[in-house]
Amino acid sequence: MVMRTSFPAQSEESMCDCSIGQEANDIMGRRDQINATSHEALNTIGARQVAFKTPASAVLLLGSQEVDILIKACQAIYEFAEEGDSNKVYLTEEGALGPLSQLITHSNRKIRRNAIIALGVMATNSTAKSALLNIDVIPSIIDRLSLDDIAIQEFGTLCLSALSMESCCQVQIIENNGVARLVNLLSSADPDVQKNSLETIFNLIQDMQICPAFIELNGIRGLLALLKSEFNAIQLLALKTLQLIAAYEDSQSAFREERVFDDLIEILNNKEIVDLHEETMLVLSNCMSNLESFRMIQKGGGLSLLLEHLLKLPENQAVLQKNGNTEIQAIALKCIASASQNPGIQPYLNEQRIEKILVDLLTGGSDSVKVYGCHAFAFLSSFQPSKDLFRDLGCIPVMVRLLKSSKCPVIVEHALQGLVNLTSGDQFNTMEIFNAGGPEILVQELEETCPKVVADSITLLGRMAGQEAIRCEVIAHGVVPALVEPLKWEDTQVLINALLCICELAFEDDARTQLREAEGIEPMVNLLRSSHMEVLRSACMAVSVCARDEPTAMEMCKFGALEILQEISQSVNRRNKFTEFALTSMLKYNVSLKYGLLGYLVSTDVITYGFYDTGKVGFCQKVLTFEELCMEPVNQLRPVIFVNAIEMSDEGQQKDEAHLESSQERNRKLMDDMALSLLVKEVKESIEPLNGEQEQYVALARFVTEIMGGAIEKENLDTFPWLQHLEELKCKLQCNVIPIGMITKGFYCHRALLFKYLADGIGLKCTLVRGEYNRAWNEVLLYKADSCNIENVSQPCCYIVDLMHQPGNFMEADSTAAFEYESL
Repeated sequence: MVMRTSFPAQSEESMCDCSIGQEANDIMGRRDQINATSHEALNTIGARQVAFKTPASAVLLLGSQEVDILIKACQAIYEFAEEGDSNKVYLTEEGALGPLSQLITHSNRKIRRNAIIALGVMATNSTAKSALLNIDVIPSIIDRLSLDDIAIQEFGTLCLSALSMESCCQVQIIENNGVARLVNLLSSADPDVQKNSLETIFNLIQDMQICPAFIELNGIRGLLALLKSEFNAIQLLALKTLQLIAAYEDSQSAFREERVFDDLIEILNNKEIVDLHEETMLVLSNCMSNLESFRMIQKGGGLSLLLEHLLKLPENQAVLQKNGNTEIQAIALKCIASASQNPGIQPYLNEQRIEKILVDLLTGGSDSVKVYGCHAFAFLSSFQPSKDLFRDLGCIPVMVRLLKSSKCPVIVEHALQGLVNLTSGDQFNTMEIFNAGGPEILVQELEETCPKVVADSITLLGRMAGQEAIRCEVIAHGVVPALVEPLKWEDTQVLINALLCICELAFEDDARTQLREAEGIEPMVNLLRSSHMEVLRSACMAVSVCARDEPTAMEMCKFGALEILQEISQSVNRRNKFTEFALTSMLKYNVSLKYGLLGYLVSTDVITYGFYDTGKVGFCQKVLTFEELCMEPVNQLRPVIFVNAIEMSDEGQQKDEAHLESSQERNRKLMDDMALSLLVKEVKESIEPLNGEQEQYVALARFVTEIMGGAIEKENLDTFPWLQHLEELKCKLQCNVIPIGMITKGFYCHRALLFKYLADGIGLKCTLVRGEYNRAWNEVLLYKADSCNIENVSQPCCYIVDLMHQPGNFMEADSTAAFEYESL
């Protein structure tokens, strides 16, 4: 009996002419046409033939109530669909998928079979698959898989394989007990059923949450059975699926229980199936980091097989070349890299001297080999015996050359990580990187966009800068300007490393100068506002080191460092020993700021040229630089007193004075005032020769008093014209800044400042303390002359030096006389 179900050959244009709209204009017309077509087809059954003039006719007949018509219509559709994708698209547009999805549940076995075959064939087309996503067909397909019908299982799983690539369908398959059905079908006698089921499982396993259910259903056992399939495609897909499952953290115990590694090692031992070795090693690579799995692999000979590939044994290399798979070496190295991540496995690898193999491969291997070689190097370099062996093997120059030549970001990242590990606590290795030309290469790496690369490069530069012998040479490679941009990053590790590197570099004057010139002070100071505590601590450390000179300290003040640190000092949550140290450092190296903020200078705070007294600086008040103070217009505020001595030449000739015609010239005049220089010269000549500190203090006090207007009786203080004198100087200079050498009528604060400056100049120790209402005084330590007690002689007493009323008189610091001197 011959059945003709194929359609006459036709073009796409003729198929379009056979659309459903041309055969039926409304529902009633469609029903009449179905009945007429059904009767016509039935009338031809006696002639042993069912004929459909067009594919649209077959689609139309899917709505028939006649069993034979439905059987033949489904058969005609899947045979037409098999001829190509354009036919599948045409049938989809004609609406074949909806009726077919309903017919797979038909009571007639042949109808079910033909319908599901048609669905499976059409689902392989992207257009048809997209249409199927809108049809709730998955539950019906999964239900049919339980039937003992190979054709239904084959095409049902084919349909699921196509649909399972979509996440929404994956959920449906799982919720309808599809995983269990598919696992059972892995043991099917039909290889197509096996392959389609395996493809579907592979798609589902992409979601790691499915792994526990798959393992519980003994799915791994089914995969191992498929490894022995006679079909290469099934074997490869089974290995790919095992690879995904092996990445699931809790799968290792199941792998060991099912003795998966025995089967994998058996494949690696079989030189006749080299085409499976790559995927087999990829499965192992996801297991090697587990210590127990590694031991089982090693015991079974798996580690030896991997090392054979790495060592490029002649017989193995010949097999690789014969099969055209030269990347197998890189995959073997990936297994080693995976194992090296586990500190418990690192001793096993060290016993095999894997470090020697890595150095050889990194010297001349392919890029893919270098990727995994650097990965293994990065982890093993943290293991002390491997670190020592790497150094002995001359690995560091190899890695530095690799950094210079490689354009692969992954290679660079892992190479840097390994070098960071090698130099941790090891100055010799750090010096090796320097000798290999590391600074130049690492500075170039700071231009990269990968945070890990930039952070590790900065770490290495910082470690080199930490060695005083080579610090200046490191700076000469342009490290400091290169760090400015990383200071603006958002990545916290980059910021921390950049700040710590600055801490090492800024011990050199040249580095601090370069940081100012490269405009790096502002971003560094801004990091004091960071809410990240480690960034804040590192910023405080950098500020502390950079405050070693006044220009840098003032630059930091210009951008608000002092105000920020003062705010932090009032915060319970943010204040710590680092912020306190930073504030102290800012004041230690900037005596002017310290005196303005704290109101006192200890004996070790030395006043030098350039010191200025702005008066008391309020909490969190913006601190102006000296240049800004000089540029302010004359006002009624307290003048700034400036220590502006100029060194004299050997012949005592003073430099030319500038004119006062502009603000710039006015500032120059302040710097060129010679009065204080002459005073310093006179003090050195007259006071230094005196014997005994006390005599020197007395002489210095009388000298200061004479210069500043002489002694003033207490009752005459109100008539002493010091305020008028200062106003006259301000008008004369047209500036609020007055050189102390020009003051001839000085009050307590001016005399105490001059006394401190001159004492520091000749090596006498004294303090400078600010009081209220323009009061200030100096404290000195002296032994009591009338003390006969040896114990008292060894304990000097603190005295205040009178510079106003009885010049050179000493008052005990806690006495009534001292209190009266300090206050109104």
